[in-house]
This record gives sequence, structure tokens and C-alpha cells, in this order.
Amino acid sequence: MQEEVLTPREAVQEDKSFKRSLGLTDATMIVAGSMIGSGIFIVSADMLKDLGSAGWLIAAWLITGFMTLTAALSYGELSAMFPKAGGQYVYLREAYNPFIGFLYGWSFFAVIQTGTIAAVAVAFGKFLGYLVPSLGDGNILFGSADGFKVTAAQMVGIVLILFLTYINTRGIKSGKVIQTTFTSAKLLALFGLIIFGLLAAKATIWNANWQDAWEIKQHASRMKPPGTSNTWTPLIGFTALGAIASAMVGSIFSSDAWNNVTFIAGEVKNPQRNIGLSLFLGTLIVTIIYVSTNLMYLSVLPVEQLAFAKDNRIALSVSTEIFGAIGTTILALLIMVSTFGCNNGLILAGARVYYTMARDRLFFKQTGTLNKNAVPEYALWIQCAMACALCLSGQYGNLLDMVSFVVVLFYVLTIAGIFILRKKSPDAERPYKAFGYPLLPAIYIVMGIAFCALLILYQGVYPYYGLGIVLLGIPIYFVALARKKA
Repeated sequence: MQEEVLTPREAVQEDKSFKRSLGLTDATMIVAGSMIGSGIFIVSADMLKDLGSAGWLIAAWLITGFMTLTAALSYGELSAMFPKAGGQYVYLREAYNPFIGFLYGWSFFAVIQTGTIAAVAVAFGKFLGYLVPSLGDGNILFGSADGFKVTAAQMVGIVLILFLTYINTRGIKSGKVIQTTFTSAKLLALFGLIIFGLLAAKATIWNANWQDAWEIKQHASRMKPPGTSNTWTPLIGFTALGAIASAMVGSIFSSDAWNNVTFIAGEVKNPQRNIGLSLFLGTLIVTIIYVSTNLMYLSVLPVEQLAFAKDNRIALSVSTEIFGAIGTTILALLIMVSTFGCNNGLILAGARVYYTMARDRLFFKQTGTLNKNAVPEYALWIQCAMACALCLSGQYGNLLDMVSFVVVLFYVLTIAGIFILRKKSPDAERPYKAFGYPLLPAIYIVMGIAFCALLILYQGVYPYYGLGIVLLGIPIYFVALARKKA
């Protein structure tokens, strides 16, 4: 049964139990801070193995930036219509039905948010290991190197998740202070790294990297099926498009979580204005930083060296080239600041989705309650437990290979929801309308569908695993529905 679409005024009233204490700057810091984790320091190495050229590396980041900005501008209309806790879950529920909303909420809990929290937390531990080796990934606490193992970095990640969850149970202001402080610090540090890198740029390397900038060639280690006599194989046609889509898994994952601010709409002042504006400002800032960072990489080291940076830690190789031996310490500290702030934003925002699902009686009942600090404490701890379990599983890397497919699939459905709501509720209040409608939202839908289709064709089993997680939500939904009716 389709639920009634709420007007902005009704939505604000429904969220009156939350404290509206986040301004535009706070909301923008949540957008930017949640997006910038460890990805920008790592994923370009694998992207270069897929693409083999400077031009297509930058093109992949620009395409991702265009998609992210287009989606953010489109979400502005939905956030203004439904300025309440839950964000994308609410948009899907209102545009389609509670079933589609639940599938998103389930996927969000099973892999999208909790898997990202786990991966970012363990990345914090791995880079702490550069400063304190006994706390790093190389210290296996139990298990074997070839089988299941638990490392010190995983335990550090769990401690980080527990700490940030506790901080966020103390109220939105505690999380806000951490988010604004750490996001400001990492933005300044990233700008500093870009500036120092460009000052250390070498014209001979830059020119060499751009000689064959628009030839897509994939390394043998990335081939499906593997095994070829050539180290690099030129690609054309649909195979080249498949390589671009495969490479964009990294850039899309690094650019994801921009929508987290919509989950906490119930705590944002003047949400009809500030959520849409923060989405635009945050995604624009991060897109500029990401493209500039990759241009800086290409000005310091050759493509071959970037593609095969040790453990894919491309920024570490570049930082060492710029700063010398101390570059390892500088970058480790930068990534620790980045992942700390990123995880705070993810933890803060994610729990609001489970809270709203529980209010619809589609999640654990206690999750739909607020503590004395006006935050969903039980939802925070449920999220914490799932993320910690994923840390221990050691499978967070594989889980994240599925995330890009799943999140783009739901982004496409959500943006298509704008067209549905325009037809279904033409007289509903729309304080802000999607920029470039209908052209830009339609372009995103086409690009998103093409991306998902190419991943299914060229990315192996991981998109199917991601789709499997979504479909697993179907029987769970009907169990929840039966309990709701009981």
C-alpha cells in the first residue's frame, strides 16, 4: 500500500523530536567529510591498471564528478520535499512504495554503510601501522597469513568504530564538532599536498605521461579471463567501455557517501535550503580536490610507477617522492585524519536511516527511539555491531567491490523517482526544483544504467553478489511486514 506523500511542513513537524542544530557549514562538512576517506590515496593505482593512460584516468574522475554533481543537484528537489531523517530511504518509499524503500535500507545496513565504515576504519589502522608497526596490518594476532586472520589493524578499526559510536551517542553537537574539525583539517592538508606536489612537478614526467594519453590499454593482471602474453593490451569498442566502468568502481566508491547529509535532515536548520546547497557545495569541493590530486600524481611519477605503487598506495609513493623519507609519516598522518573524520560522518548519518525504518515498523523496534541527547542511540549501536563484524570478517575489501554497483543502482532509482513524483504529486510543495530537469536527471539515469550494465558484463561476480544482497532483502521484508501486521 502506498503511503501518503508528506509536505515539507508535515515532514518538519514529524521530526520535531530531533534538535535542529546543524547549519550550512556543518552540513557541507558532513558531505565533504563523508566522501573523503582513504580512496583518493589508493584507488588510482588500480584505475591505471584498467586504463593505462593519463587522459583516461582524469576522464574517469571527471565523469564520476559530473555524475556525482548531477545526482546531488537532483537530490536537492527530494531533500526540499522531504526534509526529514532517513533521506534516500524516504525518497524511495515515497516515490515507489515501502518495499523499494526497505530494499535500500536493508542493503544500506548489510553492506553499503556498514561495509564502508569497516573498510575506512581498517584503513585507519593500516596507516597507523606505519607509525606504530605493532598496530598495523602486518601484526597477525591470531589465524594464519593464508587463511582467516585477525590483525592489529582490524582491532584498531573496531576500537575506532566503538569510540566514534560512543561520541555520537552523546548528542549531535559532539559529532558536529569532530566532523567540522577533522574535515577542515583534511581539506587544508589535501590542498597542501596538491600544492607541494605541483611545486615538485617534473616537466619530463608530465610530458611522457601525456604522450599516449587517450589510448586505453589494460594490464594483463586485470584481464577477464586472466593470462596473456602481452603486459599491456590496447582496448577498443565495448571492451574499452568495460575497462572504463571497471576503473570507475574506484572513483565512484571514493566519491560515495555524499548523500549522507540527507539522512540527518531532521537535525539541519532550514533543511529546504541548506541540504540542497550543502550537497552542491560539498560535492563540488571534493570533485575539484579529486581531479587536482590526480593531476598532481601524474606530474610527479610516471604512469607505470603509479599503477604499480606498493600495495596500491599511490599517494604514499608520491608523498615519498615529494618529501623524501618523512613523506611516509606525513601521508600516514593525513590519511588517519581523513579516515577518522570520514568514519565520524558515516556513523553519525547512517543510524538515522535505521531509525526511520523502525518508525515505519520495518526494523528493530528500539531502533526507532531517541535517547536523552535526542539521537538514535540503539540504531548507532546496531550499526556499530554490524560494522565491527565486517571488520573481523576480513571481507570488507570484497564487499566494497559490490558497493559501487549497488549504490549506483539505487541512485538511478531515486533520481527516476523525481519524474514519478512530478507526475504522481504535481501540486506538492517543491521549494527547490532539480537543476537542469529533465535533461540532467535523465543523463544521470542513462549513465548509471550503462555503468551497471558494463559492470555486469566485465566485472566478474561482484555485481551479482551485490544484487544478491539486495534480493536477500525480499524475504526479510515480508517477515518484517508479517510482524508489523501481527
